[in-house]
Amino acid sequence: MSVEPRPARQDSLRARNLALVLRRISGAPEPVSRAEVAAATGLTRATVSALVDTLVASRLVAELPPRLTRATGRPATGLVVDGAHTAGLGIEINVDYLAVCVVDLAGGIRHRSVLPGDQRGRAPERTCAAAAELAGQAVEAATADGLTVAGVGVAVPGLVDLPAGLLRFAPNLGWRDTDVEALLRRAGRLDGLDITVDNEANYAALGELHSDPAALDDFLHVSGEIGVGAGIILGRELFHGTRGWSGEIGHLTVDLDGPPCRCGARGCLEQFAGQEAILRAAGLPVNAATSLGGQATVGRIIDAAEGGSAQTDAALRRAGRALGVAVAGAVNLLDIPGVVLGGIYAPLAKWIAPEVQREVDQRILSAAWSQVIVRVSAAGSDAAVLGAAGSVTRKILRDPVDWLRHDQTFLAR
Repeated sequence: MSVEPRPARQDSLRARNLALVLRRISGAPEPVSRAEVAAATGLTRATVSALVDTLVASRLVAELPPRLTRATGRPATGLVVDGAHTAGLGIEINVDYLAVCVVDLAGGIRHRSVLPGDQRGRAPERTCAAAAELAGQAVEAATADGLTVAGVGVAVPGLVDLPAGLLRFAPNLGWRDTDVEALLRRAGRLDGLDITVDNEANYAALGELHSDPAALDDFLHVSGEIGVGAGIILGRELFHGTRGWSGEIGHLTVDLDGPPCRCGARGCLEQFAGQEAILRAAGLPVNAATSLGGQATVGRIIDAAEGGSAQTDAALRRAGRALGVAVAGAVNLLDIPGVVLGGIYAPLAKWIAPEVQREVDQRILSAAWSQVIVRVSAAGSDAAVLGAAGSVTRKILRDPVDWLRHDQTFLAR
């Protein structure tokens, strides 16, 4: 027996319309008026005006001074997302550094700090305690700036079981079945905040959407650090896969007889295009790399390449070719029109990007009819922590009612 769909309740309809109006305001390239929102959404002007009043009262939307409109020539109040009150906090736990970032609702970066240091061989409890302390300092800075931190996104370099909320395996850290959220909470600096843990490459892809207004609706974001990961964006949404484990491009095989990888396989892309693989191939010291941190290490690679080191030049081009082979395979499988190079690949793009583009052009079956463009990330090394923070604000902009239920400052008014 079929079940007839039930009509929407009044409160759920209002919540849906509230989200619709806020998305229209947040997605507009310039301030919009109530009338323009009504025209774009199909809602009546009276309904839009009431919804906007709620959003303004909740400090999610701000009103600008009146401006003349082309349609009527009458002054109209411009509406924009209010970035002065609500923010998201991002934490990145990586192999050779910890990072935190606070992003306000309008997309402004309000705080950022990085703590270099090798996390390999360090107990997860110690690493998470250090990350929580760094995050606590960021919350204090945000609060002093008049911001309410709405939640926390945590980027980690490994397989995250989203339903279970566990970091199942981070090969470069040596962590297995780690409850990162619980370890962060144990430090006591993030009490009362919702915490979501996800793979750093997934958050990096979201960070690219945040940073580049011209980003394609569909693209593969490849981020290189000591490990190599990819985030898949389809229709401006992150594709997680069935269990949240998509994007592990660093463990695609590019050489069947290649060197062993920490994951247990051989010939993985990471062993040719990861940061330490490039250092080894270039004849540069590897041991000092993690103590310096990613950006300093990349600077050493660039200095060597620009200083005329043929070995470094060859190492970078070798990494680019291996990356291009893996990317081409992914694009052939997924039919994605663009590839974005992030992480260490952004500053090294001078050497790596041409090799990736060459392999993509040669290996993608559809290249003769539709070229896949390889671009350099607009977010660079900040992409993952930026995307982690932005995931919090993105959720509010999509479902403001859920946030308003938890916003004590709004409920108290």
